[in-house]
Parts: sequence; C-alpha cells; structure tokens
Amino acid sequence: VQLQASGGGLVQPGGSLRLSCAASGFSLDYYAIGWFRQAPGKEREGVSCITSDDGSTFYADSVKGRFTISRDNAKNTVYLQMNSLKPEDTAVYYCAAGLVCHGRYDYWGQGTQVTVSS
Repeated sequence: VQLQASGGGLVQPGGSLRLSCAASGFSLDYYAIGWFRQAPGKEREGVSCITSDDGSTFYADSVKGRFTISRDNAKNTVYLQMNSLKPEDTAVYYCAAGLVCHGRYDYWGQGTQVTVSS
C-alpha cells in the first residue's frame, strides 16, 4: 500500500505545476484525497481535498482560485494543478488518503518539493 507524490520542481513566480498522487496496492475510489504542504520552519497545512463520493472539493483560502484538485479513478491518481504560483507556495507537498476530507488520513505519500523562485 503506497502513495507516490510527484511533479514538483523549480518554477518562477506566476508559473504552473501539476502534482500527481498515484496509489499502488489499493484503490483510491473509496478514499478522500488531501494535499498538504510544509514549508521550512512552519507547521504542515492542508491545501486541498477531494471527496470519494461526489467529488466535492475543498481549498485553503491561500490557494483558492489558483489551485485545482481532480481525480482520475481509472488511473488511480489524483492531481493538483497549481497556477499563478507564488514564492509563499514553496514547500514540500504531500498527498494523503482518508475516509473523509476533514478526518484522519490513513496513508501518506513521501512528499514532493515545490520551489517558487526567480
């Protein structure tokens, strides 16, 4: 049972990245998937989440209108499209799987670094 986050990198302010969260060993169909991030010296914060049932989405205020979460159950993958990136978006991004968005997450990916800098 594993979650693999990928797609991070170095991007200039205003640029875009798409993160992927791929599952192996289990199906994401029945899980809510959340994206979290942790910047150096800061606590981990929730960025976005998508439910398993109706695909409802939730976003932190800091990323609303810039980030979009989506899921492709056929590929067992969840995506986080990040546009209009800002230096304050720099962090390690993690994906996690749980039964509901605003609850406990049972599985965590290893994280992917996103650096927004000119």
